[in-house]
Amino acid sequence: SSGINAEYGENLIEALLAQKAYNEVQQLLTRYDDLTLPKSAVICYSAALLKIRPVCEKFFADVTLKKGLTALQFTAVEALQRAVEFNPHVPQYLLEEKPIILPPEHLLKRGDSEAIAYSFYHAAHWKEVPGSIKFLKCFWKETFKLIPFPLEKGKLFHPYTSGTEETDRELLPVFHDVSVYPKKELPFFLVFTAGLCLFTLSLALLTHFYPIFMGELARIALEYFATPFAMIAEHLQALLPQQIWNLLTRA
Repeated sequence: SSGINAEYGENLIEALLAQKAYNEVQQLLTRYDDLTLPKSAVICYSAALLKIRPVCEKFFADVTLKKGLTALQFTAVEALQRAVEFNPHVPQYLLEEKPIILPPEHLLKRGDSEAIAYSFYHAAHWKEVPGSIKFLKCFWKETFKLIPFPLEKGKLFHPYTSGTEETDRELLPVFHDVSVYPKKELPFFLVFTAGLCLFTLSLALLTHFYPIFMGELARIALEYFATPFAMIAEHLQALLPQQIWNLLTRA
């Protein structure tokens, strides 16, 4: 019965948003504030939209970067973070970075299939709120960065299920490029350090097993890199007076 009630509530939210009855939607959403009640993309993103609505029309990213978030903007970002953690696939469709296709018959909560269904029926409601898409584009990736590694630990919801992608591939048509849960990018210095360590280890192993070859390779490399400096030195010697050149080389 809870599933039927949830589906009825989501349909009612959609109908009220179509009528721009935002106060009634807010009253309906307060019933789902209880963390024990089931959540969905409709509930989480509708709640985010209502929090974004009062602040997005006069939102300017450059001004916010200089002055910081206001209390209302911070509340809107928190609501967006909650929605993004529940289903991170939705923003790509709302921002039209991925094409919205017909929703499948069955949906997987927190999966790409649910994101498609939500965007198919609710993208128009976001477009009816001036500035909401701009606000979403500005903040959704930043809110994702604040979420712990989702496969191990969630913040507001349970860890993300690792088998979601495989299930969505069964539910969605073969021509659809299934959205994969966004991976956190490693900081550049970590990637650089790991690459440098791997390169050093490779050189050490090659030198151990092929010392003669690596010695010859090192000699060729040194000659190759030293050639430009030798050419520069020759040009300087030709341009500078002999006395100055002798002082430089003597030093």
